[in-house]
Amino acid sequence: MNAKEKLKSANQSEKYICVGLDTNPKKLPSHLSSSKNPVLEFNKRIIESTKDLAAAYKLNLAFYESEGVKGLQNLEETLTFIPEKVLTIADGKRGDIGNTSNLYARSVFEHFNFDSTTLNPLMGFDSLEPFIDYKNKLNFILVLTSNPGSANFQKQELKNGNYLYQEVLKKIHNWNNDKNCGIVFGATNISELRDNLELIGELPMLIPGVGAQGGSVDDVCTTIFNSNNNSFLINSSRGIIHKSLGEDFEKAARDELIFLNKSISQLIKV
Repeated sequence: MNAKEKLKSANQSEKYICVGLDTNPKKLPSHLSSSKNPVLEFNKRIIESTKDLAAAYKLNLAFYESEGVKGLQNLEETLTFIPEKVLTIADGKRGDIGNTSNLYARSVFEHFNFDSTTLNPLMGFDSLEPFIDYKNKLNFILVLTSNPGSANFQKQELKNGNYLYQEVLKKIHNWNNDKNCGIVFGATNISELRDNLELIGELPMLIPGVGAQGGSVDDVCTTIFNSNNNSFLINSSRGIIHKSLGEDFEKAARDELIFLNKSISQLIKV
């Protein structure tokens, strides 16, 4: 299956939660310190306990690149634990020009063979084109993020009365000839999400910001299920992988994912 098919399959199975593997070597269960490779052991157990329930796995590249060669090896090996049918997301928020962007795209889509990635559109279409040229991949482009600083630029009102993030949305539709563009829209911006569902249309959505950042899974799902677009992923990182830092960490992660899936299924049936 290609990236779009994996997302569609997950959503049709009422799976909407993306597990964020933001694995910090300094924040692992203490009993893993005796393992040969604590990060890899942690990731493997999390994946094994959640792989039948997760809609996707998102690996924030910073948590792996910051550890140098060993971190990149952990990234590469972690991907081998994820079932082929489950969507993988390289969260690097890339966006550059020329050969740099070509090489970033080749890295995530060919070397690491991720299904999808996150992109920053600030430098314009030519900075994203090398990624979009991979027709069977998915590109989640930043529109309105969950951090407080999003107001600095993304929520700036333009002379035409629109906000900058709305203009980005319009551009993404223009770039989406192969239907392989999606958006990143933070769960902390629920009123903006509600007000822009028509403009978003059928674009797949990656929605971070639930849990620790203040967004609500129930609010997001209630809002989206009232639209005609059910192609979305809600990312939860710390809320799942750090639900427990004891010896039961993988069971706690699974239990949290079961709880989230059940909550969403109940909203679907309302």
